[in-house]
Amino acid sequence: MGFYSCNAVLNSAFPPFVSSGSHHKRSAKIFFVEESPRRFCCKCTTTTMMMVGDKEEEGSRFNCADLNHHHITEEQEEAISRIPVKMSKRCQALMKQIICDSSFCDDMLSDWVRRMKPIRADWLSLLKELNNLDSPFYIKVAEFSLLEDSFEANPRDYTNIIHYYGKLNQIQDAEKTLVAMKNRGFLIDQVTLTAMVQSYSKAGYHRLAEDTFNDIKLLGEPLDYRSYGSMIMAYIRAGTPEKGEALLTEMYSLDICAGREVYKALLRAYSMAGDSQGSKRVFDALQIAGITPDAKLCGLLINAYSVSGQSQNARLAFENMRKAGIKATDKCVALVLSAYEREEKLNEALGFLVELEKDSIMVGKEASAVLARWFKKLGVVEEVELLLREFSSHKTL
Repeated sequence: MGFYSCNAVLNSAFPPFVSSGSHHKRSAKIFFVEESPRRFCCKCTTTTMMMVGDKEEEGSRFNCADLNHHHITEEQEEAISRIPVKMSKRCQALMKQIICDSSFCDDMLSDWVRRMKPIRADWLSLLKELNNLDSPFYIKVAEFSLLEDSFEANPRDYTNIIHYYGKLNQIQDAEKTLVAMKNRGFLIDQVTLTAMVQSYSKAGYHRLAEDTFNDIKLLGEPLDYRSYGSMIMAYIRAGTPEKGEALLTEMYSLDICAGREVYKALLRAYSMAGDSQGSKRVFDALQIAGITPDAKLCGLLINAYSVSGQSQNARLAFENMRKAGIKATDKCVALVLSAYEREEKLNEALGFLVELEKDSIMVGKEASAVLARWFKKLGVVEEVELLLREFSSHKTL
């Protein structure tokens, strides 16, 4: 099926997640293991558990019988050992069940909820730990929890699931979560729509990202730096950094500061395309915004000059970096040498190397590789061998 902008999605015929009546089917009893005074009193590999006593309450104690004589794997045992000691007993019991039972399902969660009566803090603890373990059951528990009164779901819980699906490029699932959020009476706010912009952008649906950004504007609220930043990143991924730069200018006029990563991404986009003017504008803008350039940002500016065949400006940017007290990296040295190589300015390159030697700046592996490639192209084999021997001796020392 195709994808649509968020307004279209919310007005579409997606079936709501909430069905009439009871939303979870109750099945046969499935019991869970509660930790005994010994850390691990049993091997929780069997899917059949035996409960001691008839009381179905939070304080009930559980024991398990290894009916199938299976044993947990070392990987499962390691995962169990990492369960936080401060986690509540009811959550520890469920975590062990999730780790040990590959057939874990909604019915087991339903039974756990009925017996243990968790509160929101328990759910959040579970989700945090499952996320830390990168468990495939994270999303199952997250979606299940949204339907539970004890979870006390709020809009941010839905937004977190949208982010999760967005990272996996599962756009249909993200859209269904958005529809379910509306159907359950939650307002679709700027934070949620920003998550959709990010999801669309990452998955390559740049037009949908732009349409959703326009939906954010229709909310009538001032846009924050996250919404602007998400759309700028979308424009960068779409190969239109100039539109991203226009948004950056709009942010500046509204006294909204973009994050360092946004400036860096925009600078990289211009740099890789060899757009030296665009790179210089962004480089100047980030300094005006109070961001102190580092060697990586300077390297992107040098690369823009190098790719566009402006070795003189590449060298000037390198010298300005050093004057600003930023340590010259081997990457930056290599970029200047590459600029000279593109224009076949061997004498200038040698003069540059002499200046580096005077300032006790050693030529590293990456810069040496540029020189070796250049010398081979010129057919100067002996000089290449000498260069490599000198580099090896310096590396040994």
